[in-house]
Amino acid sequence: MEISGAKIVVETLIEQGVDTVFGYPGGQVINLFDELYLCRDRIRHVLAAHEQGASHAADGYARATGKVGVVIATSGPGATNLVTGIATAFLDSVPMVAITGNVPCDLIGRDSFQEVDIVGITMPVTKHNFIVKNIEELADTLRTAFKIAKSGRPGPVLVDIPKDVQIAKTEFTAKAQPVIPLPLSLADDDKLREAAKLINSCERPYIYFGGGVISGKASKELTALAEKIDSPMGCSLMGLSAVPSDHPRFLGMQGMHGHYASSMAQDEADLVIALGVRFSDRATGNKQRYAKNFRIIHIDIDGAELHKNIGADLAVRGDIKEALERLTAMVDEKKHPVWSERIAVLRKEEEEKLSAAAHSHEKDCGNCTAPCSMAGIPAEKRLSPYAIIDIIGKYAPEDAVISTDVGQHQMWTAQRYPLKKPRTFLTSGGLGTMGYGLGAAIGSAVATEKTAVLFTGDGSFGMNLNELATVVSEKLPIVIVLLNNGVLGMVRQWQTLFFDRHYSNTTLGRKTDFVKLAEAFGAKGIRCTTADELEKAAQEAFSCGEVCVIDCVVDCNEFVLPMLPPGGSIDNIITDIK
Repeated sequence: MEISGAKIVVETLIEQGVDTVFGYPGGQVINLFDELYLCRDRIRHVLAAHEQGASHAADGYARATGKVGVVIATSGPGATNLVTGIATAFLDSVPMVAITGNVPCDLIGRDSFQEVDIVGITMPVTKHNFIVKNIEELADTLRTAFKIAKSGRPGPVLVDIPKDVQIAKTEFTAKAQPVIPLPLSLADDDKLREAAKLINSCERPYIYFGGGVISGKASKELTALAEKIDSPMGCSLMGLSAVPSDHPRFLGMQGMHGHYASSMAQDEADLVIALGVRFSDRATGNKQRYAKNFRIIHIDIDGAELHKNIGADLAVRGDIKEALERLTAMVDEKKHPVWSERIAVLRKEEEEKLSAAAHSHEKDCGNCTAPCSMAGIPAEKRLSPYAIIDIIGKYAPEDAVISTDVGQHQMWTAQRYPLKKPRTFLTSGGLGTMGYGLGAAIGSAVATEKTAVLFTGDGSFGMNLNELATVVSEKLPIVIVLLNNGVLGMVRQWQTLFFDRHYSNTTLGRKTDFVKLAEAFGAKGIRCTTADELEKAAQEAFSCGEVCVIDCVVDCNEFVLPMLPPGGSIDNIITDIK
């Protein structure tokens, strides 16, 4: 039977198992949206307030489920508004298919209304992209896009469809099953045996894992290896949630704002087993100093990551889950009592250093007009960042999906939130996208139908707070926790430490009343200045059945510690602000 290109798109999405798409209509996708309307009983469309929010929602949907997220936008500004979201997904290896409309084929290249070369624009930030000028190729192109997005190291793919291709008709036959990803590369057996020899001969092993463990579904295999070789574990930002935060072998995130014990243990190890990580600059600091004390085994599905940022003594390309299964069978079961004692000492040092630094932040605000005065509030009642995260963690459901924006609140959450299961921590690690979190929370809430919690700052929240309209309209179970310090806190922290307190454009001085703002969008708003107030607010937020924004007033001089200076190393770690 002959059907239109627009209907082929929708039928192919359904064929591929897509139950939800995110997007925003426009002239060059109006035919596509008409078919979505006609098929609304088989596929759900979630209308965002802005295409960037839609792209982050598709990203959050994918991260929370492991499925391919789908976003649809019109040509020109609709397509370009997707770029930040596509780049965010690309840097964090998130499977996504972005579908854009374009002007009819005979108008391409003529500077037509709302025409833009979105294929050329997105080429550096996609795994692959297509423009479909022949309707006979449309269905198979979409199928190929899904195959590429979820094969090997996942990532975003863009398909640009001119309007005349959406209108044209051709024969279409749906396939019985979604496309199957390309076969995974398997690790070389000889290399795994060599890795086993290195592990068997070491005395101070340290397992450093990243997001590849989550996308590779290798959490159980990771912990099995750690148990067998008696190794502590640490992770990159993207690795968070792969193992429970309270796992006895887990030392937490390491790197620029990582846990003291985790970063120190890695530096003192004699062998680092790196799994599904890319050794970004924020994780390594000074690359010449980084691996001074240890050898490296690096296992990753993407051969391009091996030796790219840090040279490995042994690089192994292959599927992380399968490689860990075989490697664990090859290694000897060992105990490292001296190393375990040293890890215990590092944990104690971390606790002491952070306790001492808790109230040592800067008091001189200069010309700051942020709401930073905590005068008259006893220390035990003070609404510190960690207190906020602890209280929310106490009342949020254990299976809640946590998302963050980018900045100080992101690092505090990464350091502190009690994560229990994989795919419950969504954050922009590679691109560092302020404004990512609310869209991601929308995507996760739609995908899982479970409570989503967004930790954000007033700077990040201002980027995409218009998506509150989406949250309320869709009646999504989302609690937004706003750490409101009146400044762009992370940049201000750098200005304090490295730029002689030149607070250039980081004191916001805005008059926004976030409680009234929430109410204007149809959400509930609560302001908190003390831990006692937040206790009551958290109980209410997680039981009231409404979208809720909790505005938490935080001292603008709270810093994220520990910290490695930019370009510095573990030798320069900052654990206190004098």
